Amino acid sequence: VQLQASGGGLVQAGGSLRLSCAPSGRTFSGYGVGWFRQAPGKERQFVAAIAWRDAKTYYGDPVKGRFRITRDPATSTVHLQMNSLEPEDTAVYFCADDIKYGDSYTVTRTASYGRWGQGTLVTVSS
Repeated sequence: VQLQASGGGLVQAGGSLRLSCAPSGRTFSGYGVGWFRQAPGKERQFVAAIAWRDAKTYYGDPVKGRFRITRDPATSTVHLQMNSLEPEDTAVYFCADDIKYGDSYTVTRTASYGRWGQGTLVTVSS
């Protein structure tokens, strides 16, 4: 069972995109779902996370105020609404779950997550 990330594409600076993440088969596993991104030559970076039970949200500093993560229990989907996009947001975006518990530190670590999606490419042109 994998996670399917979708919604990436090419957008101009200042534009918006909405990414989606859904499990192929069953539901999400664990405390919640996280989004990370990885630009060429750089380490994977925490973007946002959401607790599945109570929708508590966490954001990385570079995206605070511009991105919003939500969950839809009816469709078992997590969305990442990205507004005011900048060229620095260009990266492959990954969603992940199977995290045992959540706090403001744990959700930011890639090692906390046990299952990852294949990634979706977001390119922001200047």
